[in-house]
Amino acid sequence: SLSEDERSAIEVRMSYPEESAGRYMSEEWIAVRADVTLETVTRYLKRLDELPPHTDGLMVVDRQGVYQGKLPISRLLTGRDETLVSEVMDAQDQYVQVTMDSADFAPLFEQYESESIAVVDPEHKLVGRITVGDALDIIREQADHQVMQMAGLEDDEDLFAPIIPSAKRRLFWLGINLITAFMAAWVIGLFEATLQKVVALAVLMPIVASMGGIAGSQTLTLAIRGLALGQINAANTRWLAIKEVAIAGINGLVWALVVGVIAWFWFQDVKIATVLGSAMVINQFAAAVSGLSVPLVLDKMGIDPALSGSVILTTVTDVVGFMSFLGLATLVLL
Repeated sequence: SLSEDERSAIEVRMSYPEESAGRYMSEEWIAVRADVTLETVTRYLKRLDELPPHTDGLMVVDRQGVYQGKLPISRLLTGRDETLVSEVMDAQDQYVQVTMDSADFAPLFEQYESESIAVVDPEHKLVGRITVGDALDIIREQADHQVMQMAGLEDDEDLFAPIIPSAKRRLFWLGINLITAFMAAWVIGLFEATLQKVVALAVLMPIVASMGGIAGSQTLTLAIRGLALGQINAANTRWLAIKEVAIAGINGLVWALVVGVIAWFWFQDVKIATVLGSAMVINQFAAAVSGLSVPLVLDKMGIDPALSGSVILTTVTDVVGFMSFLGLATLVLL
């Protein structure tokens, strides 16, 4: 059974919001005061059996427990005995508020290359610390969440979940996907006469949609990852858009040339080759723009882009791909 101290620590953690630093923090840390010497700290550490895991530094507090900074172990080992902790501690060390969301503090470990980060309450008093092990667990959970959401699945579903609940969870997004498939079919139906006269178009049509879908999913994945890691903000969104459009232009022209040559050898028709290549370029641009803008818009609306971004993206690339290919074919070939 749990001891009184362990039970009390669990109750304190559970009192904080879910996914906050308070839920993940550890109460295992070593704190020293800023007004003592390094010799005093060293003597204190020698009386301990072992240091807590991921201890790259000692937490520095005042007599009221207010967090002052961190004393790196390297400075403790190389400093003079008579030196005060306040003289060698890192007063600018990163810390997080106890209510900070895990999605915000987990990337800090990569940014500051730290083994542990102090957790403080609203009064700036030290209440715990987050270790790099905790951060890795959080990042792994977030990655699993995104993978499951992109497939339209719940976080708690696995291969051995009951049949009926699993079917219900998947039913909704399968229905959404069916609606988008009907939208693409409706676009194709608009050009039924064109397809009847030029049968070759039906053979080449999936190529345009498929290439657009793959290109869009690449941009979508990078955008969702950037949002999750806090790498995308208002300052760099414009640059990202220009970059993705430029990449789409390069890839679009390269693959338009490749598929155009293949189509010309296949059907011996330069017009079909030109239409296919042109539609490829158009859909690459549409994929790049939608792959970046869809997750940004969904994030602004408070909707998880990992959940519905891929469905919207597929709709855009299918509709634009079929519309551009068959529309150009109608104008050029008929």
